[in-house]
Amino acid sequence: MPDFNANSTTNDVLAGLSLAGRRILVTGVSSGLGVETARALVAHGADVIGTARDVDKAERATIGVRDAAEASGGRFDIIELDLASVASVNAASGSLLNKGQPFHAVIANAGVMVPPESRTPDGFETQFGTNHLGHFLLVTSIAPLITDGGRVVVLSSAGHRLSDIDLADLNYEEGRYDPWIAYGRSKTANVLFAVEFDRRYRSRDIRACAVMPGLINTDLGRHMTPDQQQAIMADIQRQAELSKAPSFGFKTLRQGAATTVWAAIVADGNVIGGQYCEDCAVASIAYGDGFNGGVRPYALDQKNAHLLWDASARMVGQLSSIQSPHDD
Repeated sequence: MPDFNANSTTNDVLAGLSLAGRRILVTGVSSGLGVETARALVAHGADVIGTARDVDKAERATIGVRDAAEASGGRFDIIELDLASVASVNAASGSLLNKGQPFHAVIANAGVMVPPESRTPDGFETQFGTNHLGHFLLVTSIAPLITDGGRVVVLSSAGHRLSDIDLADLNYEEGRYDPWIAYGRSKTANVLFAVEFDRRYRSRDIRACAVMPGLINTDLGRHMTPDQQQAIMADIQRQAELSKAPSFGFKTLRQGAATTVWAAIVADGNVIGGQYCEDCAVASIAYGDGFNGGVRPYALDQKNAHLLWDASARMVGQLSSIQSPHDD
């Protein structure tokens, strides 16, 4: 198997592969990484179901994806899904279950980053509710459709290094809201979800992992001003210099989506299962300050992963219907 790195692109990772006959779900195909992930997969013959809160926006953003699908013999469809709404997730997952068509991979790509303090229609803190709970409910609901030997890839971020989850206050009902800490908690929750999903479904050889795509200038940062973005980049660079770590520069979209498609299609499931991956490899454990690579140990904590799963099931009101081969 070729060696890939931080500079590898989706084209590099999937070079020479045919994905004909594979069916893959990708959330968040109205911009950025979701669009590129869908394009790369259909360009190699896959059938991709993309989800979007705003279907009209997604249709405009994915004209190139449809062109790639037509050229390769793949297929691309969009369904409406608002991850911030339990009702919307239930409607989308119910429709998919009724159709009964299998998925070879599910890519939990969509997300929101550092919005002002707000709540979802169901009363959840917006970042935790959208980034974690929405994907938790979706993926666990459609788990029966994932083929044995399939993959679940959950997009996390180096932002997980900002904070561990707070099991005593998952929904920010006690503590003072900080948009960056809330973002960090949601991204840690993404990793923990992958850890626990992998544990519960590995008996069916369904392997799950979290991925860090890299620093990419996408619509995800729409809640930040240009000055805030520049200040963050300056701080990241300063920390890199102090730790003598490599510079943490921007990636292109094709470089950013490479780890996602690598984990979903190419990587050895026994290697990536229950792990956090970056730059097309399993990340090392990271200690100290900064964002320059690696995963915090708390994001891989199996006990907290189990506790978060149970708490999440209670929060979305699906305790009786979310089942897995190992619910112990």
